[in-house]
Amino acid sequence: MSTPDVFIYTDGAAKGNPGPGGYGVVMEMPAKNYRKEFFEGFRLTTNNRMELLAVIVGLEKLRIFPTKVLVISDSKYVVDSVQKGWVFGWEKKGFANRKNADLWKRFLKIYRQHHVDFKWIKGHNNHLQNERCDQLAVMASTGNQLNVDSYYENVDSKLL
Repeated sequence: MSTPDVFIYTDGAAKGNPGPGGYGVVMEMPAKNYRKEFFEGFRLTTNNRMELLAVIVGLEKLRIFPTKVLVISDSKYVVDSVQKGWVFGWEKKGFANRKNADLWKRFLKIYRQHHVDFKWIKGHNNHLQNERCDQLAVMASTGNQLNVDSYYENVDSKLL
C-alpha cells in the first residue's frame, strides 16, 4: 500500500480478563493536521474483545470510502488474525465455536470498505500513540458508567 491517508492507533484493556474493560483509539490524518481520540468502557468483557473493538470503532469513524488506512496495534490476536488470514477461514466456517464472532463480522463489514494494512508494535514500549491508547482504554475501563457488552455476557462467556 502507498502512504496511508489515516493512521489508527488502538489498544484494549480488561482488568481481570474477563472484567471491566475499555478501548482507546487515536486517529491521525497528517495531511490535514487532524488528530482525534475515542474511548469507551464496559462492565464485563475481555482484553481481546476490546483490542478488536478499538480497530472496528476507528475504521467506523472514517467518512471517506475507500480510505487508505494503517492500523497500528499491540494486539497479536487482531493483527495476526487478519495478516495471516485466520479470520477469513473462520468466516468460511460461519465462525462456528469462535469467540468474538459478533465483532469479527462487524470488523469484516467495515474492513472491506477501505484499504487497510496492519502493523504490530510491542506494547508498553514508549510508543507515544500506543501509550496514549493504553491510557484511554484503562481510563474507560474504570469509569463510573460502564456499558454492557451484551454479546460477551450472553454468548461468548458461555463458550468453552
